Amino acid sequence: MTTMLRNTKIVCTIGPKTANKEMLLALAHGGMNVARLNFSHGTHEWHGAIIDLVHEINAEHNLHIAVMLDTKGPEIRSGDVVQPIALKKGDHLTFTIEKKAIYEGNTVSINYDGFLEDVSVGDIVLVDSGIMNLHVIEKTATDVICEVLEDGTLTSRRHLNIRGKSANLPAITEKDWEDIDFGISKNIDLFALSFVNDAPVVQRLKHYLAEKGSHAHVMSKIESVDGVKNIDAIIAISDSIMVARGDLGAELPVEDVPMVETDIVNLCRDAGKPVVVATQLLESMMVNPTPTRAEVTDIFYAVSLQADAIMMSGETANGNYPLKALETMQTVALKTESAQRLDKTVSVETKNDLKFEITVGAAVISNNIEANGLVVFSATGETAQLMAQCRPNAPQYIFVPTAELARRAAVLWGVRPYVLEFDESNPESSIREAIEILKKGGECMFGDTLVVVSHVLTSSESVHGVQVREVK
Repeated sequence: MTTMLRNTKIVCTIGPKTANKEMLLALAHGGMNVARLNFSHGTHEWHGAIIDLVHEINAEHNLHIAVMLDTKGPEIRSGDVVQPIALKKGDHLTFTIEKKAIYEGNTVSINYDGFLEDVSVGDIVLVDSGIMNLHVIEKTATDVICEVLEDGTLTSRRHLNIRGKSANLPAITEKDWEDIDFGISKNIDLFALSFVNDAPVVQRLKHYLAEKGSHAHVMSKIESVDGVKNIDAIIAISDSIMVARGDLGAELPVEDVPMVETDIVNLCRDAGKPVVVATQLLESMMVNPTPTRAEVTDIFYAVSLQADAIMMSGETANGNYPLKALETMQTVALKTESAQRLDKTVSVETKNDLKFEITVGAAVISNNIEANGLVVFSATGETAQLMAQCRPNAPQYIFVPTAELARRAAVLWGVRPYVLEFDESNPESSIREAIEILKKGGECMFGDTLVVVSHVLTSSESVHGVQVREVK
């Protein structure tokens, strides 16, 4: 497999079009770093088979593709309709919490009784993130009556948002807990928690995972007004963040989304937390073999911000051109990175922490001498994350002792993970072995300069070191 010198990681959602070993392997060879499973759809049996295939591919091809379980989360949805309801601008549509066998006229049920408390007269309700907009004109004890603002058709079980408001739904549903338990049993690497509104829910999940013996990371999906309001606290407690622009664009004015995306990416970079930009990056490639120019620019912008990863949803799950979409994302990301001006400045705030300062120092040295690579030994993955935060110019070759740690590094900017059993009694042996692995893989060659970072715990003390090596 050709080595991909791409810093921005790519997350691919797996669905019916890619749910077999041949396609998964093609995605892995095409640049996929993380396989996302959307638990809004599919059974445990279906998802379990995909997880097993990813693990199988990793073992057979010495890869470290991570598996992300994306929870369904709490949602407001309209009920079933006997047949699609054609609506014209000015028509009235009623959402009701009354339970009936048949609803007459333009009346549909809703799955969330609290909708009546959350919504107010004058609010705008969006159907499926804005394909139809409704103006709330009246409320009763059981109904919310809306005026249709543009022509459209309402079908069964449509997703609803209230513009500018977050619904008071349970943070983690009963289904989510069942899915989380399943993910733990399958050794999932990363849980993407949907509709995170505040920090306590993240803390709750992290405590639960620890109690169950899971080392999986928690990625908080920011897709609500409250999530944006509480972003500092959420970033602080989360392992990583996803800017989920679909529902975010439904709850916020669409013109605010680019700035919110920019702010969250910058906050995550400052905090040293990985951040993923998601939703509609290549939406047109669901049906077309080429992207729009706007989509290419969208990818360019996310990569230019140096977000850790960019994500595809339907493009690789249900689209007609999953491999072409991945190739497009890969090509645009590589082109964008190659055009970026290499800045020798390492822009991170000091933390008064020895390991952090040594890691930053190694990145500075690497940039200043224009090293060919950084060789980083990370027993827990912490140093790998610290180095990724520095955004060094040279490739980051991260050596960790387990495949589990290598997979958890799959979302880190610029990190290329390798598994190596450390010789703690003889650190020099580990360094030499790591360099030999890189030489055999064509990552470095005779005469190259490498900066080596190690934090070794010996029997008596912790030894931190930075070395500059010339490859012999």
